[in-house]
Amino acid sequence: MTEEPTTSVYPDTPAHPPFDAELSVALDARPPLMAAPVSAANLQEKRQLLRDGALRRGAEPVDLTAGGLVRVEERVVPGPEGAPDLTVLVLSPARIDTPVAGIYLVHGGGMVMGDRSTGVEGWLPHVVDGGAVLVSVEYRLAPEHPDPAPVEDVYAGLVWMAGAAADLGVDPERLLIAGVSAGGGLAAGTALLARDRGYPALSHQVLVCPMLDDRLHTPSSRMLDGVGAWDRTSNLFGWTALLGERRGGPDVSDYAAPARAENLHGLPRTYLDTGSSETFRDEVLDYATRLSGAGVGVDLHMWGGAFHGFDGLAPEAALSRASRATRDEFVRRAIAG
Repeated sequence: MTEEPTTSVYPDTPAHPPFDAELSVALDARPPLMAAPVSAANLQEKRQLLRDGALRRGAEPVDLTAGGLVRVEERVVPGPEGAPDLTVLVLSPARIDTPVAGIYLVHGGGMVMGDRSTGVEGWLPHVVDGGAVLVSVEYRLAPEHPDPAPVEDVYAGLVWMAGAAADLGVDPERLLIAGVSAGGGLAAGTALLARDRGYPALSHQVLVCPMLDDRLHTPSSRMLDGVGAWDRTSNLFGWTALLGERRGGPDVSDYAAPARAENLHGLPRTYLDTGSSETFRDEVLDYATRLSGAGVGVDLHMWGGAFHGFDGLAPEAALSRASRATRDEFVRRAIAG
C-alpha cells in the first residue's frame, strides 16, 4: 500500500490528517482516470465513468424496484421560467395508504458531472421501508450551464414536488431536501432560496460532505494536492466551471455558495457530515457552527481519517458503515415526523 504523506512539497499546502488505513486501500486501488483530478481535458471521460457506475454495485446492476416493492418512473416537470423542462426520477413505495415523507435528492458531481441516477441507491432503503417518496432531479451542469442555472433548476424541481405532493402521496409537512457533495451545496442553496421566497416549507436538510465555499481560503481547501479524493485542483475546476471569473470575488450569490450567507436564521433542522481529511472539512464545520448560532438544530459528524466520498468508494469499510448507519438513523427519524 502506498504510504500517504501528510505534508506537500508546496509551501502553501497545510498538513492533512492521515487517511484511515482501511480507506487508504480503496484509494490505492482506483483506476487512473478515477484518481486523476477533474479537468477540462478529462471532463467528458469523467462524466461517462460516473454514468457507467450509476445504479451498479460492482458488476451487478441495482434493482430500483427492490423486487417490486418500489414503483419507478420518470417525469418531465417545469424548469425555471424561460428555461428548459427538467427530468426527475421518482421512486415511490408500491403501495401508499397514507401520505409519507418526501425526500428531494440533489446528486453530486462537483457541479460538472452526474445525473438523476447518481447516488440514488443509497436512499432506496427509505422508499423500500415505505416511509418516503424520493424525487431525484437532473439539473443542468457547468460549465455549459453556469450559475445560476443549477440552483434555479434544483429549486424549480422542489417547487414542482411540493405542488405535486398530493399526487405523489407525500405529506407536505414532511419534505426533506438532501444532497451529497456539490448536491449538498446546491441543496443548502435551495433551502436558502425556499426560505427567502417563502415556498416551499422544508422540515429538514441533509447535507452530506457539501460543497459550500468558492473562496478556497480555508486550510482544508488547500491541504490535498494530488492525494485523497476531490483535491484542491478538482475543487478549483468545479467552482470555476460554475462561476467563471466571479469565483472568489465579491459578486457571488449566497445561493451559489451558501458559506457566504450571513443570515442563516429560519432554516430547517440540518444534518451535516464531513471527513477529517477532506477538502470541504473546514467550510462544513464553520457552516454547522453558524447554523447553530442562528438557532437551527444541527447534527454534525466528522469522521476521522475519512476523505471525500469515502463511503461510496469503500462501502464495506468500518468507517463507511458507521457513517451510513448514523446518517440513515437521522433520516429515519426525520421522515417519521
